[in-house]
Amino acid sequence: MSSVGPVTVAGGAEIPRLMDRVEQRMAALAAGHGSVLARHAGDTLAAGGKRLRPVLVFLAAGVPPPESEGIVQSAVAVELVHGATLVHDDVLDQAALRRGRPTVVAAGGRELATATGDLLFSRAFAELAGTGSAAAVRALSKATSELARGELMQRADAWNAEVTVERYLERCRLKTASLFRAACELGALEAGGGQAELLGGFGEQIGLAFQILDDVLDVSGPSERTGKSQGTDLLDGTVTLPVIVARSRDTRLAWTDLREVRTPEDAKRVCDIIAATGALTIAKDRALELVAEAKRLLPALPERQRAALELVADGVVERYA
Repeated sequence: MSSVGPVTVAGGAEIPRLMDRVEQRMAALAAGHGSVLARHAGDTLAAGGKRLRPVLVFLAAGVPPPESEGIVQSAVAVELVHGATLVHDDVLDQAALRRGRPTVVAAGGRELATATGDLLFSRAFAELAGTGSAAAVRALSKATSELARGELMQRADAWNAEVTVERYLERCRLKTASLFRAACELGALEAGGGQAELLGGFGEQIGLAFQILDDVLDVSGPSERTGKSQGTDLLDGTVTLPVIVARSRDTRLAWTDLREVRTPEDAKRVCDIIAATGALTIAKDRALELVAEAKRLLPALPERQRAALELVADGVVERYA
């Protein structure tokens, strides 16, 4: 999302207050586990990002959302899991930068980064247990299991030019969209749980759109906007929708062994070819279709809540503009 300002207006003054409580709670949790781990966990959480998943928790709970301890704990838990996955992803990828800043693995090494990610995961479930909701713990546990399956699928598919669109979308559902679903489910559960399944479906669709556009941005750059080098996915061997589409439209790519993309210069050259095929437009159109489907999945809701959730869905696409 380019800005949460319109969402804040639609969602009410409670959203900024709740987000402040989330930030304070995460800072306190990071500070409570020894100076070394606290510094790296704190740096990871302080790096910020869009905080889209906590916003989804709040909006799925209602507009205005209840300013309860349980909803703050749910939002914190989702964001801690998100932070943990980023740290672990960077360990696996040996990534130097995340959001334009040195990663934990670059600053402290593999063992410290792994421990930092593990800490964030464990604190997420400790936080969620404080809500007393077994259903909430089940929802987040399912999402984290799917995150792990998605990561394993991505590793299995590395540099595999035969990855299909269907397998790519399933990987995205597991690795990204599952946590969007969980965020909406947790918010709905705080509101009584009646709309949890439908709101979870909404979250899953916008999570898929989010990942597709993330993959588009990896190709289109620039690095000062994405916080990482252009073509990072190519260098990691991650086969994305733009790559799949472009290979079907350009024989130069169809015959290219993806393992030969080894340097940033190689990656930029391939990114330019991908862009020239029109694959980015096709991928963006697929994301727009998913956002439209997400809106159709929204259940009967108060007008203000629906409008706020639709703004979040639209914002996923607008960040590409």
